[in-house]
Amino acid sequence: MDVMPLLLLVAGSAAIAAAGRLLPVPAPLLLVAVGLAVSYVPGVPDYTLDPHIVLPLLLPPLLHTAATDSSYLDLRAQLRPVALLSVGYVLFATFVVGAAAYLIVPGLPLTAALVLGAVVAPPDAVAATAVARRVGLPNRITTILQGESLVNDATAITAFRVALAAAVGEGATWAGGVVEFLIAAVGGVGVGLVLMVPIHWLRTHVKEALLQNTLSLLIPFAAYAVAEQVHASGVLAVVVVALCLGHRAWEVDFATRLQEDAVWKMVAFVLESSVFALIGLQLPVVLDGLGDYEGVDAAWYAVAVFLVVAVARFVWVFPATYLPRLSARVRAREGELSWKGPFVIGWAGMRGVVSLAIAFSIPLTVHGGEPFPERNLILFLTFTTVIGTLVVQGVTLPPLIRLLKFPDHDVQAETLAEANAQAQASRAAEQRLDDLLADERNALPTPLADRLRTVLERRRNAVWERLGQVNPVTGESVDDTYRRLSREMIGAEREVFVRLRDGRYIDDEMLRTLLRRLDLEEAAAYRETT
Repeated sequence: MDVMPLLLLVAGSAAIAAAGRLLPVPAPLLLVAVGLAVSYVPGVPDYTLDPHIVLPLLLPPLLHTAATDSSYLDLRAQLRPVALLSVGYVLFATFVVGAAAYLIVPGLPLTAALVLGAVVAPPDAVAATAVARRVGLPNRITTILQGESLVNDATAITAFRVALAAAVGEGATWAGGVVEFLIAAVGGVGVGLVLMVPIHWLRTHVKEALLQNTLSLLIPFAAYAVAEQVHASGVLAVVVVALCLGHRAWEVDFATRLQEDAVWKMVAFVLESSVFALIGLQLPVVLDGLGDYEGVDAAWYAVAVFLVVAVARFVWVFPATYLPRLSARVRAREGELSWKGPFVIGWAGMRGVVSLAIAFSIPLTVHGGEPFPERNLILFLTFTTVIGTLVVQGVTLPPLIRLLKFPDHDVQAETLAEANAQAQASRAAEQRLDDLLADERNALPTPLADRLRTVLERRRNAVWERLGQVNPVTGESVDDTYRRLSREMIGAEREVFVRLRDGRYIDDEMLRTLLRRLDLEEAAAYRETT
């Protein structure tokens, strides 16, 4: 097996993504654009998307990272709009795009057109998360987009299977499809909840951080595989498990959380970068099979399908947002609602690698051995829709959000809430320390007991100091100055340790022990505050 193409893909996409962080262009769009350009460079390997790799091997970890970064409580609070988008909109888009393609493309059977509709129906979890993270959308909108993109793949895959069965002559019905979807959905959620029992037990009883992280890397693949094995939704199983893990992450020891956060950030960076690059690299594969549709006709069909996809989302989003608000109970619970939120949600419907992977899974032949009707055209229209949404909507979304002028986060109020929470926690910790020190079994020398109190006081005051005055000379808060001086002191210690190792006064094993101790102290001093 030649691993060089894979190494080139990972290394190249990571380098481009890193460069994208220094440019005003969002990294996902830069990766797609470079992939398009590189796809025709002589000597570049063919990177054909294999649905047997993308769906079971790439989709689970991407869903896992997106779900663990989401909030179970926020998603539960936005359950109605999330469900209307992830289920209702996907089915609506399947029929609307399918009907439009059937009318636009001469000779395209309705069943094949509905296959296309199901393929391009779901906005992508990776694209939605990447754009939301970049542009800083309000929390409610971000939650709705993330929740939609986590669940809609399950709806789209079920709709695709039903449409595909009808297209290949297996006699599937949409009534049967509804039953299949309900079974897959209930089964996926059930598998996720069942798996959480042993997984959570292991995460709270295995104390070795290395083993915990190994388990963490296996969880999304195991959840997906088990669910698919029993004909349930692997997507929903992964999402349910990940949401539960994120919600109960506080029950795992600190070393596991620190390592797990670093490991999954690396995994997400590599996979997201590779996925967007792979999208661009599909251009030669798609065009090579286009055949009779090359030229003006293919371009017209592509533009028409893209426009239908973009318009259909607005047609669904605004009624789905405002019709439930005819209820006085809904209006009282949710308060005033600006048109800006639904407008952004309507425009933030980027498609991604899942649509392409599903499209590539369309079989070459139907029942009886005949070629699948217009398979290559469906691949082409899927590709152009994905590229069109990423480029047009992805490029225009950040300036659109700035133009709409959403209210900024109230940093002062958020910091005050954080300070109050820390104050309550500190009081509880201080009371616990007093109770422990009152027991002679916990006797400590006075300097060590005072050190515990000093650390606690420092943690309590750090947040309040962010609300106070800044240094008129440096512009730093007291907290910033403390961290900078702490880092300078730790840096001086680190240099001494290295010099002692170089002089053979200590060995490398002792150096690693000493450096790790300093690293943990530096991490404590520079903990995240946002």
